[in-house]
Amino acid sequence: MDPISIQLSTRNLWSWLVSLLSKDTEWLSDKMRFFFPNMDLGPGNEVSDPEQRVILQLRKLHAQGLATWQSFIHCVCMELEVPLDLEVPLLSTWGSEDGFPSHLGAEEESQPESQLHHGLKRPHQSYGSSPRRKQCRKQQLELSRRYLQLLRTSTQQRYRDRLSGLGQPLASHQAYIPPILQWTRATVPLDTQQGAIMRDIKAEDGTDVSILDLFNPRTKKGPRVTVLLGKAGMGKTVLAHRLCQKWAEGQLDHFQALFLFEFRQLNLITSFLTLPQLLFDLYLSPESDPDAVFQYLKENADQVLLIFDGLDEALHPCSSRETGDPEGPGTALTLFSGLCCGTLLPGCWVMATSRPGKLPACLPVEAAVVQMWGFDSPRVEEYVSHFFSAQPSQEGALAELRANGRLRSMCVVPALCRIACLCLHHLLPGSAPGQSVALLPTVTQLYMQMVLALSPPGCLPTMSLLGLGEVALRGLETGKVIFYAEDIPPSVIAFGAAHSLLTSFRVCTDPGHLQTGYAFTHFSLQEFFAALYLMASPEVDNDKLTHHVTLNSRWVLRTKARLGISDHLPTFLAGLASCACRSFLGQLAGHDEAWVGAKQAAVVQVLRKLATRKLTGPKVIELCRYVDESQETELASLTAQSLRYQLSFHNFPLTCTDLTSLTNILEHREVPIHLHFEGCPLEPHCPEALVGCGQIENLSFKSRKCGDAFAEALSRSLPTMGRLQKLGLAGSKITAQGIRNLVKALPLCPQLEEVSFQDNQLKDQEVLDVVEVLPSLPRLRRLDLSGNNISVSTLLCLAKVAVTCPTIRMLQVREADLIFLLSPPAETTAEIQRAPDLQENDSQRKGAQSRSLTLRLQKCQLHVHDVEALIALLLGGPHLEEVDLSGNQLEDEGCRLMAEAVLQLHITRKLDLSDNGLSVAGLHCVLSAVSTCRTLAELHISLLDKAVVLMFAQTMEEQEEPQKRAALLDSLTSQMPSELPLSSQRIRLTHCGFQAKHLQQLCKVLEGRCHLGHLRHLHLDFSGNALGDEGAALLAKLLPGLGALQSLNLSENGFSLDAVLALARCFSTLQWLFHLDVSLESQHILLRSAKRGRDVRAGGFLPEFPAGADFSEFSRLRAPRSFCLRECQLEPPSLTRLCATLEECPGPLEVQLSCEVLSDQSLETLLHCLPRLPQLSLLQLSQTGLSSRSPFLLADIFSLCPWVQKVDLRSLNHATLHFRSSQEREGVCCGLTGCGLNQEHVESLCQLLSKCEDVNQLDLSENLLGDDGLRCLLECLPQVSISGSLDLSHNSISQESALYLVETLPACLHVREASVNLGSKQSFRIHFSKQEEAGKTLRVEELWVGRAGVLALLEVCAQASGNVTEISISETQQQLHVQLEFPHQEENPEAVALRLAHCDLGTHHSLLVRRLMETCARLRQLSLSQVNLCDDNDASVLLLQSLLLSLSELKKFRLTSSCVSTEGLTHLASGLSHCHHLEELDLSNNQFCQEGTKALMRALEGKCRLKSLDLCHLPLGGSTLAMLTQGLSHMTLLQSLRLSRNSICDLSCCHLSEALRTATSLEELGLSHNQIGDAGALHLAAMLPRLPALRKIDLSANDIGPAGGVQLAEALTLCRHLEELMLGHNALGDPMALELAQELPQHLRVLHLPSSHLGPEGVLSLGQALDGCPHLEEISLAENSLTEGVPHFCKGLPLLRQMDLVSCKIDNQTAKLLAASFVLCPALEVILLSWNLLGDEAAAELARVLPQMSRLKRVDLEKNQITACGAWLLAEGLAQGSGIQVIRLWNNPIPANMAQCLHSQEPRLDFAFFDKAPQNT
Repeated sequence: MDPISIQLSTRNLWSWLVSLLSKDTEWLSDKMRFFFPNMDLGPGNEVSDPEQRVILQLRKLHAQGLATWQSFIHCVCMELEVPLDLEVPLLSTWGSEDGFPSHLGAEEESQPESQLHHGLKRPHQSYGSSPRRKQCRKQQLELSRRYLQLLRTSTQQRYRDRLSGLGQPLASHQAYIPPILQWTRATVPLDTQQGAIMRDIKAEDGTDVSILDLFNPRTKKGPRVTVLLGKAGMGKTVLAHRLCQKWAEGQLDHFQALFLFEFRQLNLITSFLTLPQLLFDLYLSPESDPDAVFQYLKENADQVLLIFDGLDEALHPCSSRETGDPEGPGTALTLFSGLCCGTLLPGCWVMATSRPGKLPACLPVEAAVVQMWGFDSPRVEEYVSHFFSAQPSQEGALAELRANGRLRSMCVVPALCRIACLCLHHLLPGSAPGQSVALLPTVTQLYMQMVLALSPPGCLPTMSLLGLGEVALRGLETGKVIFYAEDIPPSVIAFGAAHSLLTSFRVCTDPGHLQTGYAFTHFSLQEFFAALYLMASPEVDNDKLTHHVTLNSRWVLRTKARLGISDHLPTFLAGLASCACRSFLGQLAGHDEAWVGAKQAAVVQVLRKLATRKLTGPKVIELCRYVDESQETELASLTAQSLRYQLSFHNFPLTCTDLTSLTNILEHREVPIHLHFEGCPLEPHCPEALVGCGQIENLSFKSRKCGDAFAEALSRSLPTMGRLQKLGLAGSKITAQGIRNLVKALPLCPQLEEVSFQDNQLKDQEVLDVVEVLPSLPRLRRLDLSGNNISVSTLLCLAKVAVTCPTIRMLQVREADLIFLLSPPAETTAEIQRAPDLQENDSQRKGAQSRSLTLRLQKCQLHVHDVEALIALLLGGPHLEEVDLSGNQLEDEGCRLMAEAVLQLHITRKLDLSDNGLSVAGLHCVLSAVSTCRTLAELHISLLDKAVVLMFAQTMEEQEEPQKRAALLDSLTSQMPSELPLSSQRIRLTHCGFQAKHLQQLCKVLEGRCHLGHLRHLHLDFSGNALGDEGAALLAKLLPGLGALQSLNLSENGFSLDAVLALARCFSTLQWLFHLDVSLESQHILLRSAKRGRDVRAGGFLPEFPAGADFSEFSRLRAPRSFCLRECQLEPPSLTRLCATLEECPGPLEVQLSCEVLSDQSLETLLHCLPRLPQLSLLQLSQTGLSSRSPFLLADIFSLCPWVQKVDLRSLNHATLHFRSSQEREGVCCGLTGCGLNQEHVESLCQLLSKCEDVNQLDLSENLLGDDGLRCLLECLPQVSISGSLDLSHNSISQESALYLVETLPACLHVREASVNLGSKQSFRIHFSKQEEAGKTLRVEELWVGRAGVLALLEVCAQASGNVTEISISETQQQLHVQLEFPHQEENPEAVALRLAHCDLGTHHSLLVRRLMETCARLRQLSLSQVNLCDDNDASVLLLQSLLLSLSELKKFRLTSSCVSTEGLTHLASGLSHCHHLEELDLSNNQFCQEGTKALMRALEGKCRLKSLDLCHLPLGGSTLAMLTQGLSHMTLLQSLRLSRNSICDLSCCHLSEALRTATSLEELGLSHNQIGDAGALHLAAMLPRLPALRKIDLSANDIGPAGGVQLAEALTLCRHLEELMLGHNALGDPMALELAQELPQHLRVLHLPSSHLGPEGVLSLGQALDGCPHLEEISLAENSLTEGVPHFCKGLPLLRQMDLVSCKIDNQTAKLLAASFVLCPALEVILLSWNLLGDEAAAELARVLPQMSRLKRVDLEKNQITACGAWLLAEGLAQGSGIQVIRLWNNPIPANMAQCLHSQEPRLDFAFFDKAPQNT
């Protein structure tokens, strides 16, 4: 087409367009406002001719540029009824770039600039470009007045004609519903009076928040800054514009000027600005003289309000510090900082809106912070009612909303509420009621329905939707929320404008530079379209899609100043993964559902992985939102089950929507859950989301944000949570109204067990209201009202409630603490959950029928009159377990009243009156008041420590009640040292300042107590006073009057040695005094009776047994008295006085002295006094330095004092003297170890010891004797009559001296054995006998023994000077034992030659053999153990062969655990074949081959005298066993046969049984660890009756079953002499046990049946049969299930030494029967109870019986369930004088530090893995 035609066509289109738009000028005006936002469109609107007005508007659009004109043309074609013949040329001519009509803009270019925007009169003449003109004040005020009026008029015009579409801040026809506002922080109290003018912004939680509340004009000083926080969609921007509109309408009249800025637009400014430029160039410019206007604004800054919307979107950081010129240019955020800090426009008002997050540092700390929470249920309904006002669908919409809980929860977000209304408006006319449940279940589907509602019926605008999605995603990826016309295709702009999906506004990047910007009406809308694009675009693969499915932790809110703009993108992706969206996505993408399903599956798979991770609280909420949106039931179930049992949320905001998502997921959970919210800002109505959540078992909130509205919502939810047991609401600001709502709801929750309203600032009435509901909560166990404000009168009312309410067990009030503990009436066995800060006891576990009350009113400012009221209240109440009134102001009178009321109050445990101002006078009153109280167990008064505590004992009726396990443990472990039985009392008057003058009056009161008939034991503690020596002397006279006294503590009373001696004289006057323990320097003085447990101990880390507890069955018949004096200088005069004092003491007496150094003179004085102390049984000098002369002084004591039995001196630091009674006549013992004795001291020492008639033991180990000292000692030994042993270990003795000892053995007539080890052990011991010994044994244990070999060792034996009768060699153990006889007897030379004739040796061995024959002619025993006979080419074996051929008297030959070659075995067998007198042959545990074993079997032929044969571990195959059985058939004298681990099967057992029929003398048969089975057992059973002498049989581990077991049991009953029966590790079962129990062998000593598959029936029958067996010594039933069948005895087993019950599943209940049986076994030495189920109760039972078992040495309790408490009880049992050496406690639940403390206190408790039991030497 030629240019002229084009021009004509364009003119025609122009005419058509003008004609079309003249018919709908209102539509054109709307589009003008869209494309020219926030601008005055000039005088064009005032043109009367519509056609001319349309032409002016079209020219203005055309002048805006190509992109704007194309977008406008698309809007025309899309929204208006354009004829097709006009639409096609419009789009083809002006809808493309080449069709832009440039000539139409010619006239527009000439339009004056002032007509573009009324607010920018001079866009290029920026403020500050010209100097300020001087004007008079009147002119300045007039200019300012005109500017302010212009500002208000401009704002009015902006909001007058705004469209009411989606995304518009306000709607002209839609009423504004204010959201919930909640104050978080404010500088001054809110002025609620002025706020009554307008009620647009409603208050929550008792704060009447209005618009004026946000800007309180009473604030005169400091920055007046308000920050409005709210999540996206809550209505922050809407509220900001609402304030502008209200101001323009004149309602905020105290503000003359209001400016509104959006940070999303301010971010686009590239240059720095001053504040006047920000106000005038970017907002509204004055007509003239801006300097004067700005000066006016500065002078009236308190009437200026600046609103900044979207603070979280600010790009550039700001600092709170002032830098440079405060009025200089800077970024927008810098200007905002100056305004907030007061450096710019000081005194002005600033408001900022922001999403929750890290606020900029420029905000002052005094800023008022207001939280915006959106809608609650009433607001939602109000909004919907207004939206559908005057419409027939209003009731239907409200009905849908009320019926659809999920939709109602989504509508709490105002933006979503608007969308929901749009969807309902679209759905209701054509849908059945309730359709919204299916169509609007999630936020994503809500948006999806919105898109469908905006789309033409049956036609989805896919290209426009995907175009919007592409723009949205590109913006999210680049962080862009504002777009320009060139960023969006015109058709997409037209689509967004037509459906109000896009909003437009003017963007000023620099002063004078304007552009039109576009943005999605809301962030979430941009995220939704981005998600649509990701799910529906073919250009997006799964990797890119799943990359956007992430969890955004909300912890970034605390650290990131600028939040992300894609927070909801993963939520929309999860929502679009729902199956309900598949059809919509398929239609949008143009693909089938399989293609869409693959994308949805990829999203679900990512969510499934996230669901299995351990997530923090914020991420858990995010995940629940995603999963809830996806509507995947299986995924929801997986997520619910993966949540932790304890789910905690800390310090991040939570909305009702968040909790709704969480509860929706919890619906799929099977097990209960605990939810804890601490420090989380919560929406006031968010508890509504918890309605009907039956999975919550524990729910707690701790936040100052929770108020009355929160409490009201919570009260509606509580009755619907049927599983809720624990409720906590702490640290809130609820008032009386909120409490009333909760109190009404609590009775509807009968399942509650714990309620906590801590730290809620409740007043008296509110607290009383809560307490009134206690009777309505039948299962309540704890009510915590701590941290509230109550008065004393209310406190007494609470005490009355505690007295009258039958379920209350404890009331504790201490300063801020206020806690009730209750026991439900139906609870009889369940244990009340313990409070971590409260001490409960056994009475709290009793049922309500025998209720006892604990009342603790500590630090409550109680006075005397309050006590009187309290006593009157308590007199009519239940039994009181504890009353604690400590820390009050009772003084003497109040304490006296309480003490006098003790008899009437029936307190069963404790009365605490500490810290109440008690004086000395009041002390006497209290002591007198309780003097007649029979239940008083302890009275502790310490005026210095302000302690006044009375402890009481239980009555006999209470003691006889049956106790459960928990009660038993509490009675044993929770007793303090002061808790005594009913007949014992402890009076502790410590640190009271008593002097000697006070004793007379005190003892007078105490004497009255002692004469009470019920009192048997009295324990006094006067420590920490000022009695002095005078008081000690007076006490010595007064103590006999206190007949019931059992202990007296006089520590820290300023005593000297005179006072100690005065107290020591009491041994003769006080029958109860057995122990006087004195540490003079540290002033520890303790007098006590005979020790019964650790009842009176200075201290300890664990509680102790009661001092008066009756342990008489544990004590010895005659306990000695002991006097212990430490930390005292013992000079001779002092020792003389001390001994003179002790002469009057009755015996037996033990004296322990300790001082830093004891001189020789003092030691001599002490030793010379000993003859005057015949009652002395022990004298000990511990940790006392002695001189080098002390060993000789002590050695001479045997002659000075004839009843000294033993002297033990160690390291010149510890000396012990033991004394014998007059009836004892044993030899004396002298030990002088580590005393530095050398050769010079030996002679004088032997002279002193020669005065003794009989020295049983002499220990000189660890001295410095050396070789010379040994020689000297051996020379002097004949002077000393030694009958026992001489220990010279660790004396640096060499091998030469050891050889010297061997040489002197013939001359030492009384020496019977010498044992030498000069290696690491350094032992050197010589043993003597009273008679002359011909035979002497030399034991050598050295390293060279292991290296020498058998040949060399035999050479050593050949050099012996006597006759060798026994040789024992063990290379591995490095031992050589040689037994000799003296004198040496020469053998007949002819006999020697005859024996040599049998030897076939080389010449080099003949001499050695001859010497061996001479020394070993009388050898009767040859033992070789752990030797290697393969290393020297069989030379050792050849020598052994030759030696065996010559040993005519050899009776025993042992070769065990050794290695011999096959050829060597042949030589050895040849030698053994000539030993015809052999009686014992032991070849066990060797590594022989089959051929070698056969050779040995052939050597058995002719051994008719053999009595013992041990072939264990030898390979006895078929032919080998045949040779053995043939030999056995001739061994008629055989008494012992051991064939363990020889691979004997049932057939071999048959042959063996036949061979043994002739062995009628057989006493022992060992066949363990073979495979004889039931068939072999039958053969043995048939043979056993033919062995009348059988005493021991071992058939363990032989695969014998019940059938074989029964046959054996029948046969064994015929073995009348059977003593040891071992059948363990066979599956015998109960039938064998029942058969065996019918007739046990009469002489049975040992019964081993471990791991025999025995059950309760079999064990019980065996127990009954064993009961009373007179010979039984050992029983093993280990590894059998004895849970209900543990053997218990009535008659007892008098000789039983060991009981093995390892791994028998024995529990506490069963252990009680066992403990009773143990007592009936007086000879018991070892008890093995490892690997069972024993706990502290079992330990208590064992501890009770341990002192009665005098012979018990070892108890194994490894791998049980004993705690430190049980271990302590065992230690107490050991303290009763038991002879137990060790109790093994490894691998019990005892902490390492506690185990170490217990071991240090009682070394016999062994917690180590390896056995450390003492070994007997």
